Amino acid sequence: MMNLDKKIATRQSYGEELAKLGEENKDIVVLDADLTTATKTGIFAEKFPDRFINVGIAEQNLMGIAAGLSTFGKIPYASTFAVFAAGRAYEQIRNSIAYPKLNVKIVATHAGITVGEDGATHQMLEDLSLMRTLPNMTVMCTSDDIQTKWAVREISKIDGPVYLRLCRMATPIIYDVTEEFEIGKGVQIGQGTDASIIATGATVAEALKAQEILKEDGIDVRVIDMHTIKPIDRDLIVKCAKETKRIITVEDHNIIGGLGSAVCEVLSEEYPTKVERMGIPDCFGRSGKAEELMKYYKIDSGAIVNKVMKK
Repeated sequence: MMNLDKKIATRQSYGEELAKLGEENKDIVVLDADLTTATKTGIFAEKFPDRFINVGIAEQNLMGIAAGLSTFGKIPYASTFAVFAAGRAYEQIRNSIAYPKLNVKIVATHAGITVGEDGATHQMLEDLSLMRTLPNMTVMCTSDDIQTKWAVREISKIDGPVYLRLCRMATPIIYDVTEEFEIGKGVQIGQGTDASIIATGATVAEALKAQEILKEDGIDVRVIDMHTIKPIDRDLIVKCAKETKRIITVEDHNIIGGLGSAVCEVLSEEYPTKVERMGIPDCFGRSGKAEELMKYYKIDSGAIVNKVMKK
């Protein structure tokens, strides 16, 4: 299923699909905070300059303008780095977008430690926690090119705020173009019963690599691509807890408040199960190459294999 030879950054997928969506839907407008090259909104801006606004380095204003445009029937896609979107503009997202349940799509790129060399100040590790605690907010974190293009298009159909988290680095293409997704429904890959590895975003590819390595040692695990963090797929989580021996979550996010916490919340209420969480261990990141940082913080395929092998 996964094509390790071809990698595309999900932010690139976003820019390409956004431009296509703009051709089909004239209500789509795009806003950016002076990062059009990095977020790839520049692809849309070049095709539709009259529907693009660069607000400059003013992320709080970015969210306010997007909120205002949505009240006139527009579908704003507001983009900047995750640390600025969820961090600097949190109050505006909370009070001007989530509280009135406005139809704004916040697409945050450069999330997690995989931002790499930019270091701790730009490695947003708290955004899933912040966004999923906001009422009315749908929270997503896509894993590859195909899934991201689907999400960019699908969230335009939701009447309400969405936070879509994207990656800076290029990641393997996991899915075929015929794959069908649904918001709020995770994707199960494999039927293994030795463990369920529940991952999101960039860690899904790492989980799939680990799945192949473990298979060689006779260990059969299933991988769950939890592309929607809120509403999370409660039924699938409980199903995995009932059908497999272990539950392991993996995320490029603080171990507190993100995917792992969401899974624990579900199981504590519905089917008490031990959950082993892999993520950034409640600390800030550091500068380095993305792949090296994934290894350092033990969220790469090798760390996942070690976790499963350790009884």
